[in-house]
Formats: sequence, structure tokens, C-alpha cells
Amino acid sequence: MRHLTRDMKKRIVILGGGFAGVYVARELERLARGRDDFDITLVSQENYFVFQPMLPEVISGTIGLVDVVSPLRRLLTRTDIHVREIEAIDTTRRMVITSPGFRPHAHEIPYDHLVVALGAVTDFRGMRGLPEHAFPFKNLGDALSLRNHVIRSLEEAAVEADDAELRRQLLTFVVAGGGFSGVEVAAELNDFVRSVARSYRTVDPNEIRVMLLHSQGRILPEMSEDLARFAEKILTKRGVEIRLNTRLSAATGIEAILGDGTRIPTRTLVSTVPAFAHPLLESLPLPKAKNGRLEVTRELNVKEWDRVWSLGDCAMVPAADGGFAPPTAQHAIREAAVVAHNIVTEIRGGKRRTFDFKGLGKMGSLGHRSAVAEIFGIRISGFLAWWMWRTIYLMKMPGWGRRLKVAVSWTLDLFLPPELVQLRVGTSRSIGREHFEPGQEVFREGDLGDRVYIIVRGEADVLKSARGEMLPVARLRAGECFGEMALLNETRRNATVRCAVPMDALSLPRSEFTLLSANLPELRSSFQKMADARNENTVVASKGS
Repeated sequence: MRHLTRDMKKRIVILGGGFAGVYVARELERLARGRDDFDITLVSQENYFVFQPMLPEVISGTIGLVDVVSPLRRLLTRTDIHVREIEAIDTTRRMVITSPGFRPHAHEIPYDHLVVALGAVTDFRGMRGLPEHAFPFKNLGDALSLRNHVIRSLEEAAVEADDAELRRQLLTFVVAGGGFSGVEVAAELNDFVRSVARSYRTVDPNEIRVMLLHSQGRILPEMSEDLARFAEKILTKRGVEIRLNTRLSAATGIEAILGDGTRIPTRTLVSTVPAFAHPLLESLPLPKAKNGRLEVTRELNVKEWDRVWSLGDCAMVPAADGGFAPPTAQHAIREAAVVAHNIVTEIRGGKRRTFDFKGLGKMGSLGHRSAVAEIFGIRISGFLAWWMWRTIYLMKMPGWGRRLKVAVSWTLDLFLPPELVQLRVGTSRSIGREHFEPGQEVFREGDLGDRVYIIVRGEADVLKSARGEMLPVARLRAGECFGEMALLNETRRNATVRCAVPMDALSLPRSEFTLLSANLPELRSSFQKMADARNENTVVASKGS
């Protein structure tokens, strides 16, 4: 057979390292069959594939941290892997532009066929305080971050004896979203905190609250009503508080605020909703539905674009019944087979296929050896459903080595207590963004000075104690900073700052502020002058009152 040079071979570029993208690449490798007529390139932010259905079990440590991930280079031996973020897609030049690596030079990947499998992203735009204070749950980093935070909250609660309100916040865990992801996260979180609470002598298990918020009339709307009610009953029996017809409208660092104005004191808020199409799609001149997802034909090419394909969560995939395919792993895997077949058909000739998969069923874990399942129309719940859930997903994991590790972890989990190790992956918290709601105290008079704040938008009142009451002495607005006095003078806070109008602020921790002020004398001088001026105004205001 005539050997093709690299320039003669077709270049297939796949964007996304989730189920859809990885399984397209795997199927293309299988269809290559020793022939050398196309190259495969996959662009992913991470160098691993996450087996999403088992991600909640990372929270409780039921399975090892890396047991839910598989290295892409071992899964895809014939595919070129680019671990980069995607900057842009030039559909005119047929070029994908990725972020620079160690050298800041342009990195372009040409393509003949483009597969867009970017999935969905967690997007809190327009939801007050959620970008700053809610934990998303989409990838391995999210699971690790949440696990570390939960353990830290328990450690802090175990030694917090002076502030009852803070203790309530630390021991209240809120999950927003009652779909599969939210229910499984709430179940694992509840099992974990109630199990490990026995290791903390000063923590009463009755103090722990795990809450699940859902905007509809029942959880698991994807399942039949009787299975959803069974799941609700099981979770409630195990201590999960379920609030239906309840929307999360805002969040701060100390509370979740519901649509009806109810405030739930908590330091742990997990949001599994909302999920939006990848923001990169907005800039593409491709047909999109109102929800931002790409419109594709039943052959899974983007409408009116023969060499651009899309599947998974970022595409509106037509189903055989006239609706659209749900964004599940089983559908993404079958969509991937259709895309790979049709691309190879375009290259070699043949007949295209259409996507006709109707789904095998749905399963959801409820933790503690219980689950719900609908398979081929048969409804199953309890231990049998849990056993089927584990067995089916174990066999779907890529690689026998990974399956063996997970099976061993599950076996050991039957006899050993859950791990309580908190992995500190960062040395300190750098500058960050925080959201505050009216009435919320940023800090109190007498507190230790730990951060400087710069108001981005909103307003806050400065109050000082006098004659047994708190008196307002100043109003702070956008562009102003506060909290610097205690850091400059190495003293405690000399006033209370309370949010007056919904406020976003940048916060700089003591360590970074000290480093900057020590090396930039002008910056320290500027802050000192500002502090002196505010102190004079505060004295005048106090005398006037």
C-alpha cells in the first residue's frame, strides 16, 4: 500500500478530554486498522480522563484520589495529546489556537476534520456570591478541594468553643441541585461527615446538618416518581434535610440565601447547577440553539458544516423519538462511535450512520450500599440496585488495572474506616474575590487583622462601639479599601465593618500585604496616609455623635 506523507494525511482534531472526546479518539484508533491515512490530535486541559460517575466517592475516600482518572497517553496510544487550553478556533483557516506553554509563542493546530466535544461548564454568572463562595463539582480538582474543605471544617468545629454561630456554620453542609450529581454528592457527603464525626470527641453528630436544595417538586426528575420518592425517603432517614421547590439565589462566605429570603448559616455550599455550554462556543460562527449548544444533524455534523462535528454536552443531539439525547456518559459513548465512523467514511468513502441510541437505563447511588436504577424499563432500588450500579460502572472503567484498583478500594472500604487526611495543595490563600450581603459583618471590632479589602462594587458601614452600642462613623464605597490599619500597626481591628449594599471586594491576606508593603515603600506610605486620614475622620464623627 502506498505510504502517505504527513502532509497528505487527513488531520482530525478533537477538542475535549471527557467521555465524548476520548471515546471518539478511541474509536478512530480502532478504525485505523493498521492504515495510515489520518492523524488524530486531542486537545485537553488535563492529561487525564475522569470517570465522572465515580467522582462523588472521592469526597468520602471510598476510592483513591487517582483511581477515578486514567492517563490519556495510556488510553490513546495512536493519538497526539496536547495538554493546553484552547484560546480560539479559526474556522476560516481551519486552525485551532491553544494557549502558550513555557514559551509565549503562538501554538496553532491545523485540521481537516474538527470534533467539538468541550462539554458543559459550571457558570455562576448573575448569581450573587456563588462564583466566590460556592464549590462547583465538575472535575477531580473540585472533588479534592471539597474534601479538604469538609475535613478542615470538622477540624475547626472540634476546637471552636467560643462562637456558637460559627460552629453552626462549620457543621452545616448545603448541596444545591437535586439531579443525579447533586443527590450523589449529598449522599456521599452525609455518609462521610457522620461516619468520621466519631473521631472528633467534641463534635456531637446531632449538630451536623446536610441539606439538599432542589427547585422542583421532587429530586431525581430523570427517574420515575416512585424511585425518586424512594431515594428521598432513604436520604431523609439517613439525616439529609431535603428542601423541595427551593431555589438558591445568593451566597456569602457564611450563609446560603434562598429565593424566599431564608438564610442558612453554612461555610460549605456545593452547587451542581447550573451547567452551560462552553464559553468558547459563543465566538464560533456555527449554528447554536438558545441554550448556546451547537445544532447538529442526526449524523452529528454541525448543521451546514460538513467537516465540523459535535457531540456530548455541548451539542443538541437529535434523538430518534424527536427530542434530544440527554447529556449522559452512555449516550456520549454511542455518539462517539457514530462521529468516528462518519469521519472515516468521509476520508475513505462509504455510507454514513445516524445516531439512533435510545438509552439502556439510568442509575444513581444513594450511598451506604443503596441506589436506584431503571434498566430496560425495570425499576430496581436498594442493595440490588447499588450492587448493579457498582458492577456496571466498574466494568465500564477503561483499563483492567484501574478496575482492579477500584475493586480493591471498595473491598477494603467494607472493613476500614474512611481516611481523614487533609491534603494541603496550596501554601497560602492569595488575593481573592469575596461577596457580602447587607447586614453581614466583614470583620468585628477586636478581631485579629488578617486581610485588607478593596471594594469593587457595593457599600459598607464602619461602626465603633460607644456607650454600649454600635455607632456608624463612616460609609465606604467602590474603590475604597479598609482593614489596613490593623495590619500596618499590628493591632486588632479597631472598628466593625458591615455590608450595607450587596458588595464584591478583593481581599489580600496579611502575608502578601506584608511582602508588598515591605518591598514597595510608596505603597506602604500610601496606605498609612489613607489610614491616618480615615482615623481622623472617625474621631470627628465619633465626637459629633
